[in-house]
Amino acid sequence: MRLIRLIALASPLVMLLPLSAQAAWPAGAKENYMKDCIGAASQSVNQTVAKQHCTCGADVLEKKFTTQEITQLMNPKTLPPADLRTRALNEIAACKVQK
Repeated sequence: MRLIRLIALASPLVMLLPLSAQAAWPAGAKENYMKDCIGAASQSVNQTVAKQHCTCGADVLEKKFTTQEITQLMNPKTLPPADLRTRALNEIAACKVQK
């Protein structure tokens, strides 16, 4: 009987674990990323495609990187570690945007 209660209590918590795996952007970092990204991307593609690609990149960072990693990547005062930079660029490059 106790085991059934324990399972009933633990089940909702286990189902929430995937939600907690996603990182949270530090305050203002996502907006800065989008502004910088769209500004750079729109030099070679139109504004709509640039926004789609940058949105995809922001989503990838949020899903595949920790808050600490995002903070390192977005810190304007220091250069992030090369392996983290390369990983982020490779993940973002995989974004598929409809032109």
